[in-house]
Amino acid sequence: MALISPQTLAFSSPRSSFCPSPSRSTVNLSSPFAQSIARKAPVRTISGTRSLTERSMASSVSGFDSSVLDALGDVSILSAATDEPVFFRDLWDQNEGVAVVALLRHFGCFCCWELASVLKEANPTFDSSGVKLIAVGVGTLDKAHILAEQLPFPLDCLYADPNHKAYDVLGLYYGLGRTFFNPASVKVFSRFESIKKALKNYTIAATPDDKSSVLQQGGMFVFKGKQLLYARKDEGTGDHAPLEDILNICCKTPVP
Repeated sequence: MALISPQTLAFSSPRSSFCPSPSRSTVNLSSPFAQSIARKAPVRTISGTRSLTERSMASSVSGFDSSVLDALGDVSILSAATDEPVFFRDLWDQNEGVAVVALLRHFGCFCCWELASVLKEANPTFDSSGVKLIAVGVGTLDKAHILAEQLPFPLDCLYADPNHKAYDVLGLYYGLGRTFFNPASVKVFSRFESIKKALKNYTIAATPDDKSSVLQQGGMFVFKGKQLLYARKDEGTGDHAPLEDILNICCKTPVP
């Protein structure tokens, strides 16, 4: 994947697709559950979505201008460590701090348990490079705590966005099409062993009570201060940014 050109953004001062069951490779769209999701899913217009090739769409930053990133700084999410709200702009040093911001689909997504597991294993490398790991998921704090306890995952790196405000601001993909039909989702089958390992303590109880939230896709962003170094929207379920790309960017970025 090509790296993006750095883009300066100014933070002002003072929704993913539902993961099918791991044991099934197809989903019955006529099932009552799928139909209930379709009925509950709101119609949402996602800014920044455009018809490009998968590669250029995934790594494009054309939708992330200063107004979008200003709005992200003002988004309040919930810390799993303190159960208190915190603004995005307060999550890392806005001068020179480097942060990897991973937006998971939702806390009950088994593909996101795999991603969280990969990020947790990489966290010592992030730490040694002075990089802060920030993982955000759609769902309430009790769902975030389930993932943190069962996976497990460090609480001080985990945040909940119950109303998917950050996802909407960043224009991350959403809908049944992304859930069931996007070709990018087949990548999960090449990572069977990794997913199997991550699901050792998995529980569907971490799934949001609002079932329309399970149609949300995630994404990956890397910042240095107020500069956006990398941005990638997940095309489909389990279409995560390669960890190698993230490490090559943030762990080779000089940090004071």
